[in-house]
Parts: sequence; C-alpha cells; structure tokens
Amino acid sequence: MTSPRYTSTNRPEFDRARHTVRTETADVVVVGARCAGAATAMLLARAGHDVVVVDRAAFPSDTLSTHAIARGGVVQLDRWGLLDSVLESGAPAIRRVEFHTGDELTVRTVKDRHGVDFLVAPRRHVLDPLLQDAAVTAGARLRTGTTVTGILRDGTGRVVGITGRHGAGEVEIRARFVVGADGLKSRIARSVGAPIVERRPSASATHYAYYAGSWPAMEYHLGDESFAGVFPTHDGAACVWVCAPDWWALAHRRRHSSIDAALRAMIAETSPALAGRLDDAVATSTARGMMSIPNQIREPAGDGWALVGDAGYHRDAITGHGISDAFRDAELLADALDRALRHPDIEGQALDEYRAERERMLREIFELTCELSQMPPLGRFVELQKELGVAIDRHAGELAARPLPAATAA
Repeated sequence: MTSPRYTSTNRPEFDRARHTVRTETADVVVVGARCAGAATAMLLARAGHDVVVVDRAAFPSDTLSTHAIARGGVVQLDRWGLLDSVLESGAPAIRRVEFHTGDELTVRTVKDRHGVDFLVAPRRHVLDPLLQDAAVTAGARLRTGTTVTGILRDGTGRVVGITGRHGAGEVEIRARFVVGADGLKSRIARSVGAPIVERRPSASATHYAYYAGSWPAMEYHLGDESFAGVFPTHDGAACVWVCAPDWWALAHRRRHSSIDAALRAMIAETSPALAGRLDDAVATSTARGMMSIPNQIREPAGDGWALVGDAGYHRDAITGHGISDAFRDAELLADALDRALRHPDIEGQALDEYRAERERMLREIFELTCELSQMPPLGRFVELQKELGVAIDRHAGELAARPLPAATAA
C-alpha cells in the first residue's frame, strides 16, 4: 500500500521534523462516540475487528436531542442485549401513549410487537456512555477529548486515517476505513467531500425543556400551527417539547425575553391544558432549541470512508426517529464493513449494498417527516401520523427479522 500523505486541506500547522505525533493503527476509526458512532464501534468490535472511536467531548455529557426511541430502536437495543441496561439506568418503560387533538383524547397501550411492549426515552448523557461502555467491553478503544483536524489519504486518493489533537499533542490514527459519525456538521463528511444528494425544505423548529412531575405517558398535543409533546425520562422528569414552523417559533422568541419564556408561550398556544400542568411542575433545565432543521441525505460511502447517523442522513425532529435511524444505519454499516474487512475484493459491493439498503429503509419515514414538518392542515396531519405509526411498526418488524450481528448472540 502506498504510504499515507497529507492533503493540502488538512496539513497540520507544525513542523513534523520537530514535533512528536502519537500514532495508532486500527481496522476502523470511528469519529463520533454518541449513538451512531458508539453503536457502529460496538458492532464492529463484537465482530472481532480492531476499532478506535474518538470524540472531542468528555463523557458523560448532554447533546441537543429530544431522545425518544421509536419501536425499531427499542427492538435493536433488545437484539444487542442492551435494553435491560437502559431500564436499569432508570429510564422508565413507557407503555401508554396519548394523542390530544383539541378536546379529543385518544389513548393507546403499547402492544407487544416484535419482542418489545414498551418505548423508552433515555437522556443522552446516560444512553451515549452506555453504548460506549458496550463498545469498550467488546474491545474497542475509546479516545475522548480528541479533536479531529483532517484526514489522511494515500497516493491513490483513498482515505487511510485521520489527524487530530489531544490536549497539547498531535495524533494520527491510520485505518482501513474511516467512519464519520460526527453529526450534522460532520468534519469527516466535509473532508472527504461527501455531497448532499437530496435536500428538502428546512422550515421547522423544535424547542424543549425538562420538567419534574407526574408523567405516566408519552403524550402528543396537536395545535393549529404547532405540535407539542411529553417524553418521560430519567429522574421522574420529562422532556416537554414543541415543533412548529420556524417563522412561528421565531416570532415567539422575538416577543419574549428568554427562550424559556418563549417555550412556555408556544406550549400554551399549542395546548393550554399541557401548559396548565407545567404551572405545577418544576423546570429542571433551561430551554434549548434548533431553528430551520435540515432534511438532507448525503452520499454515505466512498474509497476508505463511510458516514453514519446525522453525518449521513438528517431529518426534522417532528417524527422523533433520529436515534432509531442511527441504530439502524449503524447495523447496516457494521455489516457492510465487516464483509469488506474480511473480503477486501468485495469492498465496493459491500458499500454499494449499504448505500442501497440505507436508501430503501429511510425513504418512507423521510417522506412522512418532510411532509409533517410543513405542518399541513389538521386532517392531513392526523392522517400522516397514522401512516407514520404503520411505517414505524413495519420498520421494526424488518429489523427484528434481520440476523443478529456477529457475536451479539454469544
């Protein structure tokens, strides 16, 4: 193999003859150690591959997320042997779902399908380290506090590693594959030149905060211009959120002195009943939010690299399917890289299959998400929610029927 060389866009800003660079080698280096990256690293390590996973953050730490996991994601946690750990962490098993439309209330019990009869919404500062621990237990090496500065390519242009900083030192990790799991603003996606192959209108906003109180159910509240909800989570609290057109959310933020006040006003306009319950609840966080949420799909793989999670595919938060998408794509990618590592002659075929399977499995929920994020009229919104429920159940069934990833059943 031709020795790696630095590209002109990621050349370290120091004299290599006078500085020491700490180097590592691996089969795969995963950049990003949250849901998508930690799950990918875990599955590859369980399959017997040498994996390094890096992240600039120190854990446990939070990240922008409403953190509900749809049935498909719960199915995968169960298949990977991690669902009991999520429950033991204190995340409540959610067995009741309420839909509030004006004065009408519809209550559903989460049925036993595909091996699970509840949903979960664990906080990210709990879920992400749980996945990281599973990856490390499987043999992956976790390098936190490491900021990636660029990629390495060989003489043919193939990606063969990353450069980075850890504290005051420089690092290089050379690998047969580099996986970008570093989120919506992925440094890896930019460095490898992964194009956005599909982009839809980004005209929605999501805001949320945490409230302690009595939250026995997952709740959805549909207003005229907005959609609010409740996801019970750790420590007796719930994530209380609202999705709305960005112009509507921006008007509220301009009208109020803080994001917290704007969130309360948005919830009150969406569901006065839910807002009244918040009067008796204790806020345990400040409000957070994201405007103009992108709906986009990137090219997911190339010569020596691949993308997973939000780095490769991002959709509006209104369908709450981000973590489930990340888990699904982690398993699809881990399967493809496992085959490519064992049989280098089929690398192109394996990555093509990852590309095709990801496209096939994301398409239906992506289309529903894009339409829902435009906040269509009430009747159409309710119809789309019903279609979404059917799609999520079908999606979970397909995931449950997949062969277990290598070494998971051992």
